[in-house]
Amino acid sequence: MTVPAPPAPPPLQRQSAPAAVALTGLIALAIAMGVGRFAFTPLLPMMLQDAGLSVAGGAWLASANYLGHLIGALAAMRMRVRAVSVIRASLVALGLLTLSMGVTHGFAAWFVLRLLAGIASCLVLVFISAWCLGRLAPLHRPLLGGTVFAGVGSGIAAAGALCFAAMVLGTSSANTWIALGLASLLLAAAIWPVLRGDEAVAGAAPAASEQAFRWDADRVRLVVCYGMYGFGYIIPATFLPVMAKQAIHDPALFGLVWPAFGIAAALSTWAAALLLRFTGNRRIWLLCHLVMAPGVALPAFWPGITGIALAAVSVGGSFVVVTMVAVQEARAVAGQQAKTLIAAMTAAFGVGQIIGPVCAGYLAGADGSFSSALLIAAFLLLVSAVALYRKQD
Repeated sequence: MTVPAPPAPPPLQRQSAPAAVALTGLIALAIAMGVGRFAFTPLLPMMLQDAGLSVAGGAWLASANYLGHLIGALAAMRMRVRAVSVIRASLVALGLLTLSMGVTHGFAAWFVLRLLAGIASCLVLVFISAWCLGRLAPLHRPLLGGTVFAGVGSGIAAAGALCFAAMVLGTSSANTWIALGLASLLLAAAIWPVLRGDEAVAGAAPAASEQAFRWDADRVRLVVCYGMYGFGYIIPATFLPVMAKQAIHDPALFGLVWPAFGIAAALSTWAAALLLRFTGNRRIWLLCHLVMAPGVALPAFWPGITGIALAAVSVGGSFVVVTMVAVQEARAVAGQQAKTLIAAMTAAFGVGQIIGPVCAGYLAGADGSFSSALLIAAFLLLVSAVALYRKQD
């Protein structure tokens, strides 16, 4: 996840009310991330049961989506386009791609659909964030920004709740994909009128300062730590519901894990917005790694549903905040060269979250245990926390 520096706000007469802008951002991110990016996670146990998908196959489908996210992020950094046009087109694409997961069959088709959904979800993330922040930042009301990013957790919680209901009712994974696709299209239609303004954002031709970008130890540190974060969070963010199902087979219990993950993610953005008034971005980033690491490792030592639920709250309550503060820290460190640093961090993050599910699928082996992968992820998160603490002066 990455957010470009916000553009200058458009003329006042073209702006919607701040609350409408924040709510539009929340809904767009709910579609992009809750459905386009992470709905696969609560649907994976269902697809393992009724669609003939293996854990290894699920890992590859997850990585296809993350590869698409990386492609979308790097492409967005170079694009000079109308923000609302990209947002609208990508939201429609996400609805149709999600719906198509329910009407197609076979690994190859799913791989392509998940790859394209990753690209579209990232484009929405980048451009809706810039569109919203360009209007809200001048108001100096951090809770509005927190509301926008709460869309990630809200979408995860809503998609998880729908999947939970589907499992309890015995609905197939195919029908659940279709329902999520239709819901996404309806929500996109609801915010369509608010998405107006024709300013272009992202990807402007690089200035001389961008061309003269210089690496130092601290900039390298941010890139490496963000890549470790990508690897560390994505394993539980992909496989928590599968682990929950392994612990207890009742969908009325294991199906609650992913909604809990999303609720924690949504609430954390508001808490972080308030906390930023008292401390810096890097301290919050470091703190999130220290919260996330034990949560990631917990199911390896406490594989019951309680341990997995606590892991969901720990990881869910920290992963969106890391993205918020890491991007702001990159801007503080690099100044006018922030775009280059953010692009490098995005690339490292993308590589980490592509490798993570494949590594977990490989290490799971025949017994389906994710313990080894979880411990590796927790270790990398702790290493990155130490690296963040050792700030270059």
